[in-house]
Amino acid sequence: MPAPTTFSMPMMNSFVPEKLRPWLFVLIAICFQLSGARYMGPLNEIIGAHGNMREDMLMCMYANLAGMALWFPLLFRMKFRFTNKTLLTASAITVIVTNLLTMQVTFLPLLWLLCFIEGIAKLQGTFECISNIQLWITPKRDFKVFFPVLHLFILGAINAQDLLSSYFGWLGHWQLMHWLTIGLMLLVLTIILTCTHHFRFMKMPLFGVDWTGFVLWAALLLQVAFVLDYGEFYNWWHTDVIWYLTGTIIATLGVIVGRMINIRHPYISPRVFTGFKFVKPIFILVVLYEAVMGTEYVLEEVFLENVLEYDTLTNSSLVWPVWIGMYCGIAFTLLWMRYVKSYTYIRMGIIGSCFVLAYVVLMYLTVTPGLDRASLWLPLFCRGVGYATMSIMFFVSLQDSMDFHHFFQGLSIFNTLHMVVGGCIGSAIYGHLLNYYMARLSPLLQTETVGTVMTMSVKSIYGWVAFVALALLLGFLMFDSPIRREHPRLMLPWEYIGRRLAKHLKVTK
Repeated sequence: MPAPTTFSMPMMNSFVPEKLRPWLFVLIAICFQLSGARYMGPLNEIIGAHGNMREDMLMCMYANLAGMALWFPLLFRMKFRFTNKTLLTASAITVIVTNLLTMQVTFLPLLWLLCFIEGIAKLQGTFECISNIQLWITPKRDFKVFFPVLHLFILGAINAQDLLSSYFGWLGHWQLMHWLTIGLMLLVLTIILTCTHHFRFMKMPLFGVDWTGFVLWAALLLQVAFVLDYGEFYNWWHTDVIWYLTGTIIATLGVIVGRMINIRHPYISPRVFTGFKFVKPIFILVVLYEAVMGTEYVLEEVFLENVLEYDTLTNSSLVWPVWIGMYCGIAFTLLWMRYVKSYTYIRMGIIGSCFVLAYVVLMYLTVTPGLDRASLWLPLFCRGVGYATMSIMFFVSLQDSMDFHHFFQGLSIFNTLHMVVGGCIGSAIYGHLLNYYMARLSPLLQTETVGTVMTMSVKSIYGWVAFVALALLLGFLMFDSPIRREHPRLMLPWEYIGRRLAKHLKVTK
């Protein structure tokens, strides 16, 4: 076991007060988390300005999330190759350049590439900040404290970004969010250039990085996202486009698997999928869970915009109950993992699943034409609690199920499912079902309004989603057992991680 280390920030200049140093990195991390390449709050305003479809903008979001998800295996390699100042400076400049370009670029493949690159810079900048204050967050290096605190930044920034971008869109200037991000990155550069100097724990070359594998995984994920996002638009496998992409997906996956088995340092090791008992069930559960939560991007938006006819600012005000629910969920998980040590994390998942089920059932009971906005607060609060609780539970369970050497590779696959694939699957299913029910109930348009028929369609789909959420809850109940957690997992010092990584690369060279 490595010797414990005390908290220090050797990359900071001496004139910066010690008590202020970690807070500066908290500020920088928040700035990075507020950044993006396409902001979903003013979605209708962006579509109107550029003549894009809703699917085009969602694909921008998926490309941005894909960049973040796939960069996890390289975070440590970058940390041990470049200095903290270099990485933060490069990340901030990349965010500035991508935000300047995405305001003007209309060629969709280039726009998606810019979103993908911005996601990489966003993750790298956030990781550099958080990794340097981990001992300040939890002096005992306890993941049960670190993950809930990390979600304070992530989930808080997601809601703040939606709120700010929606407000700017309501003002009629959706590009203001891009300019705000550029301003925040200039603030980050000012802090980095004046308050820090170059420092790294050790220098390690980028030997053995499977860049081809990274490109292949990125191609696979973006192709899957495209098929799921545009499937309904292209009428699925009734068109050649989807058939061609299905073929390229199979071919890309075949190449990835072949290289994974036959090369020495694949980007994602096959051991991630085969070497750990509970990892595959976690991957399956997170896809089901994200598919359920995909109602946010289809059913909620359709109901709020097309039935209740809420404008952008009114929609953004509904972020508040979700935000409050997320912070309540974070507080609950922190208290649970710290004090309720006689039960497994599955029981935390059971409670989170109950809130997810409550959200779906309440939406099923609530959606009616002319609904008062306040009636949506309770189901949205439940969604926030369920989302935070389940996300943290999955993170901690994955970390407990894998060794540290493969954890960030597993985290990459987990986040591709968590942030991209699961939501895409849910959105694709709900979009298809919505069109099916609208067509099936179209004879009612002779006596009912479009809003009433659309409400009936949304309610019917929420009913089916409730059965899926119930099945997810029953799945957790089936695997429940009151086994005491005897071996809490702790974070390792950076010097120890670097030595292990160097030894692994030397042995397998």
